[in-house]
Amino acid sequence: MTLEDFAHILDFLPTGSSQNKMYLREPLAYALGSEEFKLFELVPKQNVIVNIGDRVYIGKEAEKRDKILHVKRRVSFEELTSAAQSELPFVIAEIVKLEEPRFLKFFNESQPLTIRQHMLELLPGLGKKTMMSILDERKKGPFTSFDDLAKRVPSLKHPIKVVTNRIMMELNDPHQKYRIFVSR
Repeated sequence: MTLEDFAHILDFLPTGSSQNKMYLREPLAYALGSEEFKLFELVPKQNVIVNIGDRVYIGKEAEKRDKILHVKRRVSFEELTSAAQSELPFVIAEIVKLEEPRFLKFFNESQPLTIRQHMLELLPGLGKKTMMSILDERKKGPFTSFDDLAKRVPSLKHPIKVVTNRIMMELNDPHQKYRIFVSR
């Protein structure tokens, strides 16, 4: 099991959660892990302001943490603030863009799950025809960028959006049978 080293801030509550008693309140931030897309509740260091979209270090080496004091706990999608929930697709899309080679690898190397279903079919809005186009095109050579993928497979216009939507599905529904991108 790998641990998240970096997270992207989804929401920052300088006065903490309204569910906590007044005297127990501490600043809180909600964040999305960069690697496994785990959702976290973080405690920022005192007098530190974190902004939505900031990439912060949350790894084991405390001396490297310049903004975050500690990870308080993992949270589910439902436990996020409404602001964090609405920010989530934008932050995911940003991670997908930043980590383009990692997600291209999925398009280049994905395999069948069963005799009747391929991993590519788990992507929302992607049917058998588009899947076959992707498989045919990758036989000619690996996809080198999202633009290359969209150019060679015209029925897949927005690969970043498709991957983002799948990650959102996996975060929204913890009972998904197959998880491609989000860690359990």
